[in-house]
Amino acid sequence: MFLKKVALASALSITAGAAFAACEISGNVSIVGNEFPAIHTVANGAAACTGGEVKANLTADHQKINLAGMQGNPAEYTSAIIANSSIVALMNEDVIRPLDDLVAAYGQDIPKNQLITIDGKIMAVAFMANAQTLAYRKDVLEEIGVEVPTTYEEVLEAAEKIRAAGISQYPVGGAYAAGWNLAEEFVNMYIGHGGEFYVPGSAEVAINNEQGVAALNMMKALTEYMNPDFLTHDSNATGAEMEAGNVMMMNMWGSRMGNLMDDEGAEEQVYSNITVGGPLTVGGGTTPASTLWWDGWTVAKNISDEDAVATFLAMKNGTSPAILNEETMSQAVWMIEGYTPAPVNDGVFAAIAAGTTSYPMLPYQGLLHTALGDNLSDFLLGKESAEQALADVEAAYTTAAKEKGFLQ
Repeated sequence: MFLKKVALASALSITAGAAFAACEISGNVSIVGNEFPAIHTVANGAAACTGGEVKANLTADHQKINLAGMQGNPAEYTSAIIANSSIVALMNEDVIRPLDDLVAAYGQDIPKNQLITIDGKIMAVAFMANAQTLAYRKDVLEEIGVEVPTTYEEVLEAAEKIRAAGISQYPVGGAYAAGWNLAEEFVNMYIGHGGEFYVPGSAEVAINNEQGVAALNMMKALTEYMNPDFLTHDSNATGAEMEAGNVMMMNMWGSRMGNLMDDEGAEEQVYSNITVGGPLTVGGGTTPASTLWWDGWTVAKNISDEDAVATFLAMKNGTSPAILNEETMSQAVWMIEGYTPAPVNDGVFAAIAAGTTSYPMLPYQGLLHTALGDNLSDFLLGKESAEQALADVEAAYTTAAKEKGFLQ
C-alpha cells in the first residue's frame, strides 16, 4: 500500500538515459493537477504528443475539482495528477481505472518501481518524490549566531532571536491555510510526536491524546512568529513571503525549493541565501515531523478506450526521460531514468535518508484529513482548547466514516 523507501532510493540512483520515439496519439486528453514547475513540465511533455488534443487545468484547487471532474460520463478530465493521499478519494468513488492492460500493451518499458500497485492492481504511475523539509536564510542565521535548526524547538529559539534583533517581526512561514494545508501540517507534527492515527486494526480514530495536544501546541507556538494571516497562506503565499524577505525559516515542499532559490521574484540578497535543510524533529523524538510522498498520474474510468489509450501515451511521454534537461532537472526529485540530483533537492534526499514516514494510503485517511482541515483553526485562533479541537475532529471524522461504511 505504500511506495517503499527502498523503491524510492533505487529510483533515485538511476542515471542512465534513454531515447524515445515521437509520441503519436488518437484521442483527447484532459489533465487536472497542481500548479508548480514540475507539474507544468509533465503537462508540457504530454502536450508534445501529436494527433490528438491535449489540454491541462493546473491549479492549487485541483483537489477540489478533480473528483467532480471525473464523475461525469464521459469524464471532464481523462487524467488526474495525484499523490499518496489524493488517489484514495478517487479510488473510493471508483472514477479511475486499473492500468494493468494499458501497461501491458503500451508501458512495458516503464520501470516497475514507478508502478503504484494497490490491492493487486496498478492504479497510478509515479514520477517524483516529495517531502516537506526546512528552508532557511543562511545569512540571517549567521547574523544571529545560531546553527541551522534540526528541531522545531530550535526553530522557535532562532525565531525569537531574529525578532529581537529587529530583522523580521514574523520570521517563520508555513503552509497553514485552513483546509488541506493545515491538516497536512498537523499530520506531520503528530507523526513527529510519535502519534498513531487509529486504534490498531480498525478505522476508529484516536488522535485526542497527549501526542495530539503536543502537536497542536507546537503548531500554535510557531504561529506566534507567523504573519497574522497564516490561515490564508498556502505554499504559494508563504513562499512569496520568503522571496519578499519577510520569512527566514519555514517547512516547505521539496518541489517548491527551485522556485525559492532561482533568481526570479526575489532580490539577490534573498535568493542567494535561501538554503535547503533536512526534515525537522520535535518533542525529543527521532522520527521526522514530515511525510514522504510520491506524485503520479492516473487514467479516468468514464472515458472511451480511445481516449484512455491517448491519455496513457501522453502521460507516459510527459513523464519520460525526454522531459529531463538542464532546466527541468532541478524541479523535482524525479523517479525517471536519467535523473541527476540537484542541490535544491537535498531536502527530499535527506527526508528519505532519515526514514521519513510515508503519508498513510488508507481508504479513510482522506476523511480524517478533511476533518482536521475543517476543525483546527479555532484552536490556533485561541477560541477553544486543543482537546476540544481534537474532539471536534474525531466527531466529524466518525460521522463521515460511518456514512462511508468504514465504521458501524
